[in-house]
Amino acid sequence: MSETLLFSIIESPGHPNLSELYQRRNIQEVRLSSMRKAIQALQRQRPDYVVAEFFYGYGNNYAGANLGNLDVFLASLQKYAPEARVIVLVDKQDRKYVNRLAERYPVHAVLVQPVGAADVDAALLT
Repeated sequence: MSETLLFSIIESPGHPNLSELYQRRNIQEVRLSSMRKAIQALQRQRPDYVVAEFFYGYGNNYAGANLGNLDVFLASLQKYAPEARVIVLVDKQDRKYVNRLAERYPVHAVLVQPVGAADVDAALLT
């Protein structure tokens, strides 16, 4: 039986450290510090789960087709691991934009910060 693989994409200090939870659940965690590194990792590994924060693109960096930091990664995920379940962590102020993201890409769960281990554990079990 192969171990479940989870990508933790940690782009801010607000991302909770859930390593203990993943170990208890026998989930192999791959910690990635940027979307660029996460996309590179997709070319080598196919995650079962992805836990990542969503940041809406208020500035010009995301003008046009992209809503925020997750768009390019989620498009790549559809190519390399379309069955992966995506758990999105989001600040309350950006929550309204995740619905638009979910219209474009499959999102398994949306959790509003602050997020604890129990919140993510419940999302993993559904």
